[in-house]
Amino acid sequence: MSDYRAIADVGETLIELLRDNMQDLVDRDSIVLFSPGEIDFNENVRLSLFLYQVLENAHLKNQEMQVANHTTLTFPPLTLELYYMLTSHVASGAQDKTARSLEEYTVLGRALRILYDNSILKGSVLKGNLDKNQELHIAITSLSLEDLAKIWSTFPNKPFRPSVCYVVTPVSIDSEREMGVQRVVSREINYAQMKAGNGGK
Repeated sequence: MSDYRAIADVGETLIELLRDNMQDLVDRDSIVLFSPGEIDFNENVRLSLFLYQVLENAHLKNQEMQVANHTTLTFPPLTLELYYMLTSHVASGAQDKTARSLEEYTVLGRALRILYDNSILKGSVLKGNLDKNQELHIAITSLSLEDLAKIWSTFPNKPFRPSVCYVVTPVSIDSEREMGVQRVVSREINYAQMKAGNGGK
């Protein structure tokens, strides 16, 4: 079962996945769960993962009530889609513009491969209170350049950086709403006998 901390737990899962598989290329602390708009050039950040949108999963919206016990039903979980923007950043102190860009692309390419190779997350990879029997699916979203530019326009005075957007789903937050039910202990059956009319033979 996943509680209200599910969004935070998914963020931790993704960041730890990237850090564990990129530590030969960049420092662990240089991979952050943070908005690119709040990262300064002089900070040692090489890769950021930014949660920019949360939507309800339309396909799993109308699930059935779940049986808690013989007298209680619980409402189905809230099932979400989490949208992230993965961004590569310039190494502080780098001078040569071409070398700087190539290094950015290298870091981004490694991150893309890691998320592609781990497009289904389950078991011990899931952090916090996420349901270890659940599977989270990671996929690149078909975000247009215009929509991506709109996101970047919310970061004042920040130059556009190489970025790729992902969706992670289904992320469930269990409901605490319950409904009491009563067992059927008796039933009453009513029936009527129809008689043929005078003209019936």
